Amino acid sequence: MFSTLIDPGANRGVGVAFTDRHGGVSRGGLASLNLGRTDVDDVDAVRANMTKVTDVVGVARLVAMHQVHGNQVLRVDQEFLANWGTQGWLGSAVPSGRRLPIADAAVTALPEVGLMVRIADCLPVLFTDPEVGVIGAAHAGRVGLFSGVLTATVAELRRLGARQITAWIGPHICGDCYEVPAEKLAEVAKEHPSVLSRTSWGTPGLDLGAAAHSQLRDLGVQVRRVDPCTLTDESLFSHRGDGAGAGRQIGLIWRVSGRGTPVVDSPSG
Repeated sequence: MFSTLIDPGANRGVGVAFTDRHGGVSRGGLASLNLGRTDVDDVDAVRANMTKVTDVVGVARLVAMHQVHGNQVLRVDQEFLANWGTQGWLGSAVPSGRRLPIADAAVTALPEVGLMVRIADCLPVLFTDPEVGVIGAAHAGRVGLFSGVLTATVAELRRLGARQITAWIGPHICGDCYEVPAEKLAEVAKEHPSVLSRTSWGTPGLDLGAAAHSQLRDLGVQVRRVDPCTLTDESLFSHRGDGAGAGRQIGLIWRVSGRGTPVVDSPSG
């Protein structure tokens, strides 16, 4: 069910999880713990899968986004949650459900709220400053990573008072497997040389994990990598490996009550 699971009790009140593809009820190519793709999976199956995850981690209120490979950061506060509900993460996939907010990252100073990002090959990054009591989650595909989604997320966390931020980089397609055209690699490598890679078969490749690590280090963030390759690890969903109908795993972070004292600035920052 999990490729990584860190209990809040062992992590200064902050839980961190990256799921895998096992332990759910979805069928076919989505087997079995699909936590997205309600367009091709049965919504009841996706709901049942998420319940299996939340029963383990112990957080009932989840916030999800409509991810568009951008750099928009959602701030989750009490006003946002007022109209969210416990099934808000399913968005318009359920009757009368509200559309998910368009963003590729979210931050909050609220306890007992799980921030999640859905991923197959893209890079998930989870953030916290547990002493202050803030958390964040970002979906960093190639486009979002190089348009500054991680930088924007760190900036929003600091507006919430974060000072000593730790980030976990989760499962994504690795530099040995992420083949791209040479001209595309040259385009991004001008500003982000750490992304340069060669695939295991000798063609130009992108190393998103190395690029993210470099960006976060330059921002003063402590980085922890728990990032098996989604293409080569058979316990994980992969868009490149499974095709267009690939399921989704999630990165999930939450904070338990009674830990940290957030310092929240004005909305303008």
